[in-house]
Amino acid sequence: MDMLNFLPAAPRRRVPNFVGLVFAAAFSAALVNAQQPAAPPAPNPAPASQPAAPAQTPAPSAQQPANTQQPATGQQPANPSDQDQYTIRTQVNEVIQIFTVTDKHGHFIPNLTQSDFALLDDGRAPERVTSFRQQINLPLRVGLVIDASTSIRTRFQFEQQSAIEFLLQMVKPAHDRAFVMDFAEVPHISQDWTNNLDALETGINRLKPAGGTALFDSVYVACRDKLLDTARGQEPVRKAMILISDGDDDQSRVHEDEAIKMCQRADTIIYTISTNWTPSRSRGDDVLKRMADATGGQAFWPPSAEDMANSFHEISQSLRSQYALTYVPADFKANGAFRPIYLYCNDRRYNVLARKGYFAPKP
Repeated sequence: MDMLNFLPAAPRRRVPNFVGLVFAAAFSAALVNAQQPAAPPAPNPAPASQPAAPAQTPAPSAQQPANTQQPATGQQPANPSDQDQYTIRTQVNEVIQIFTVTDKHGHFIPNLTQSDFALLDDGRAPERVTSFRQQINLPLRVGLVIDASTSIRTRFQFEQQSAIEFLLQMVKPAHDRAFVMDFAEVPHISQDWTNNLDALETGINRLKPAGGTALFDSVYVACRDKLLDTARGQEPVRKAMILISDGDDDQSRVHEDEAIKMCQRADTIIYTISTNWTPSRSRGDDVLKRMADATGGQAFWPPSAEDMANSFHEISQSLRSQYALTYVPADFKANGAFRPIYLYCNDRRYNVLARKGYFAPKP
């Protein structure tokens, strides 16, 4: 594997808000051969527009999801005690890979160093690593997306209460923001971007289950309209979607892979919490796992509605237990193409949770 090709000395462009991990700067070709693993809040929210047709549509019948409805946004004054946010500054052509590391039991592993990891960007080792940090605390932009279809009516109250507790514990008003979206036949914004915890709680409490399930439409719209450019021109933020659903879809106009690609464009990780309480995994559970894996998140299957709080607690730990690796990719081209990232820990007992790639900016 050629690890010596560097970027040409042409004018460099900036890769906006890509958070990434890096091959150790001196990661040798021998190690590569030795270890090849298996494969800011909107001031006046406006109704979301129809999603543009993807560049490549899996089926000619794919259509576009309906508009979302959005209420006014509330804001809460910052608390000086919450001023603990972590700052990452990037230079031109740098990618930031933010990730978490767990053991086989799902426990988070701290105190690892840059030499503990290896990474390929578009099949090549990075030109150079510019920084490696651990246990960072980036500002959060969290979208809570809740299935409000009739299929989950019996456990909806448990979902609401667990979601409220999660936001109250997770969101720090000084620098975090969140929004609440529910969906049945169409996605709907119950509470737009805000740091106001009371407004978020009200947004969750006003949800009422009814109708069919447009899961993929809702994920697509949430990423495109709410998460795609929330940090452009600002310091990096950690963008995440908490998706609560049984994974079934009978109303969407976009396809699963289109929804995943939009999340990747928005640099957003998905944590899924299944509401399927049956002993066996369903087809919907497989859908939720694919969406989480493709974006660097995790899928959770609590055994009962009462256990959802444990899943939210693990998500909170993941979002606050992170590493950040900043690097300059080799042979980078600003052509809008998807660049896969292959990141793993040299200690194979540990699992790296990271996005699987990113879209390069267009010229």
